[in-house]
Amino acid sequence: MGQTQLILVVTLILMSAFSLGWGAHWIFRKMNRVDSSNIAELDHLATQLHEAEETRDEAIAYMQSREQELTTQLSQAEAELSAAMEGLGVSRRESEELRAYIDEHLSG
Repeated sequence: MGQTQLILVVTLILMSAFSLGWGAHWIFRKMNRVDSSNIAELDHLATQLHEAEETRDEAIAYMQSREQELTTQLSQAEAELSAAMEGLGVSRRESEELRAYIDEHLSG
């Protein structure tokens, strides 16, 4: 095979590859054409998605603020419980001391 024949064969192969690629692209574009009704539907779906994301963000912000509020209430309740338990312990010790004092004076 001579140089001229090789160039001719390579040229034919490249032209056929280009033609096949162009034809496949044309067929693909024909099959996947977007109509104006589809564009309107896509716009509507995009709007709904945006609204849903905003609602989700608002819900997340509300849940975070509510969680912080409940955490604060819980820590306050725990502090009150601790103070009440400490007061109860003091009261029990005082009542035991009074009982011991009364028992000592009654028996004595």
